[in-house]
Amino acid sequence: MFTGIIETCGEVAALKAVATGAELWVKAPFAHEVALGESVANNGACLTVTEVRDGAMRFDLLHETLRLTNLGDLKPGDPVNLERSLRVGDRLSGHFVQGHVDACAEVLSYEPVGQDHRFAVALPREFAHLVVHKGSICVDGISLTVAELHEDRFVLWIIPHTHEVTNLRNVRAGSRVNLEFDLLAKHLARIRELGLG
Repeated sequence: MFTGIIETCGEVAALKAVATGAELWVKAPFAHEVALGESVANNGACLTVTEVRDGAMRFDLLHETLRLTNLGDLKPGDPVNLERSLRVGDRLSGHFVQGHVDACAEVLSYEPVGQDHRFAVALPREFAHLVVHKGSICVDGISLTVAELHEDRFVLWIIPHTHEVTNLRNVRAGSRVNLEFDLLAKHLARIRELGLG
């Protein structure tokens, strides 16, 4: 379980294709503190640390992970949003995030407006019912609030701090971002689907 509050931006050291999918190596300031088997969200995807060496963590990516996320798009030197799992008793500054990416979506625009940035993302039709105006959404692991909601897109406003401490400073129109929709919305949708509510 995570909160969508990015702890630090790591840097991709390597991404290597293997028979089972890929091996991702990410440099991070806290790499020496993590234990094998620990969960770390990478751009919002919950991954397991399988090796630590020279200030970098290795994560094994399955084909399914590569299919559902933007992690396969990464190149050495790219920034990665990192968050270690929530500890009981920690403040919950964002919202409950599982680290289970639901979809990838295209960035439509990321434009400076004064000191802030207006961030428009395509809304996959099959998940549109899970997004509400002023509701929470997790984009590349960042807990954000939906400021505008349209049939085919949603808009977020990014403050200078978030722009500086996350991978958003590298986002461009045409980039792909990982989306995780609100957990409560997904449960309510399932209850309705089963005709229980």
